Amino acid sequence: MTSRPKAGSKADRDALRTEMTAAGATLAAVAIEMRTRWGYRPREAWRHAHGWSLNEAADRINTTAGDTENPTYTDASQLGKWEKWPAPSSRRPPLAALALLSDTYRCSVEDLLDLDDRRSLPDSDLRILRATTQAVPTAPTTVVRESPAPEPVASELVLLAAGESASWAQWAEASNVGDIALEQLLADVRTLSLEYLTGDPMVMFTRTRRLRDRVFALLEGHQPPRQASDLYVAAGYLCGLLSWMSSDLGHLSAADTQGRTAWLCAELAGHDGLRAWVLSTRSKIAFWDGRYREAINHARRGAGYAVPGSAAVLLALQEADAWAELGATAEAEVALARATTAREQQNGEDEIGGLFSCDRVRQGNYTSAVHLRARRPADALAEADSALKLLNRQAVRASGTEAQIHIIRATAHLAAGSVDGTYEALRPVLAMPPEKRLDTVAKRLQQLAAAIGRGHLGTVAGRDIQGAVEVYCRESAPKLALSPSDAGPAWITG
Repeated sequence: MTSRPKAGSKADRDALRTEMTAAGATLAAVAIEMRTRWGYRPREAWRHAHGWSLNEAADRINTTAGDTENPTYTDASQLGKWEKWPAPSSRRPPLAALALLSDTYRCSVEDLLDLDDRRSLPDSDLRILRATTQAVPTAPTTVVRESPAPEPVASELVLLAAGESASWAQWAEASNVGDIALEQLLADVRTLSLEYLTGDPMVMFTRTRRLRDRVFALLEGHQPPRQASDLYVAAGYLCGLLSWMSSDLGHLSAADTQGRTAWLCAELAGHDGLRAWVLSTRSKIAFWDGRYREAINHARRGAGYAVPGSAAVLLALQEADAWAELGATAEAEVALARATTAREQQNGEDEIGGLFSCDRVRQGNYTSAVHLRARRPADALAEADSALKLLNRQAVRASGTEAQIHIIRATAHLAAGSVDGTYEALRPVLAMPPEKRLDTVAKRLQQLAAAIGRGHLGTVAGRDIQGAVEVYCRESAPKLALSPSDAGPAWITG
């Protein structure tokens, strides 16, 4: 007794196709009937409507492709995976492959897709399909015949090609973001960069992350190259802000990740200004991670981009800071001189400003720190006092920079042997609200407390400072669990 072939076998398909063809049914009708009866996927149903095996269909698709250099566009195995998609162990057919299948099977691309396919297609592919179907009418469904359908005449082919190009142009011109929206995005970036100088770090981090996510979502859509470039610039600055903030909150590894993403955005945008500020950010992170040579390299690379504003000033100061930490006083002095020259030759304004700018107060902070490392406490104190005078005249007082200047003043007093002067200089820092106590400031304070412990712990003021620093770190809002090994650059000496 012979076993009966399973439903949807080749014999069943041949019988159905013969019967429907004799009744004048179209290829589409045959394919639909096969899908209904036997649950075939659309692309498999159209192949069976023609009566072709996987090998036969692959040969015809390769002929349609007409690529003499690569005659095998597909094979039976790959075609089978395209047919089964989006099932497991399948493969999504690219739009170019769907176009070849539609030409070979004499149907539209729409005929080869069902709801499951559309749910699994990327948004970009769906947009192209929508634009194409709106602009180009689908070919009339062909009745099954013994001979292939005739090729379109020359005039029809020319008009069809023109329609296809027009539909693509319509898609290419479309955008999910306008010029006004882009302008607003950059304005929002400037606001965040400025408000971070005085705001609650965690609140500002959350706002920056939210705006970055909006920009990332827009980049996943479609826009012309010019607008995409502007979006990459916005995304790069936002990742740069998140990188700087992550470092200030004590998460150097996360800061490095944000910095690498910011650099990728700068490269994709081809934007030298963003490149310079990202390298400044990465120099800062490398410095606080104890990678001083890397900090110098980042700063020097950034200085190689001739951009308007104050980036060159800050990059030279960061290089000087790292050289001083390494004990290379001569190199640090050369870099400080470059910062002075860059300030004198500065042209134009900073594109973003705020955190991505270097005013004279910030310059004084870096310069006084270099003097301190070079064991010139009197020069450090004079520079810090000058920076504070400038800061007192500003409408926006960067809390992190102000705190560091006070710590430098305190350290200069300690180096001169005045523990009481140290305590007085630290009072503004110790009075900072918990939410503004950055990790960078806490590390500076721990260095100072360690220096006091080495030489002045026996004094009342010394013990008071150490106790106050301990409370400062413990009560900080971003819980800054610091150990001596995490204390950062050891530029404070007793």
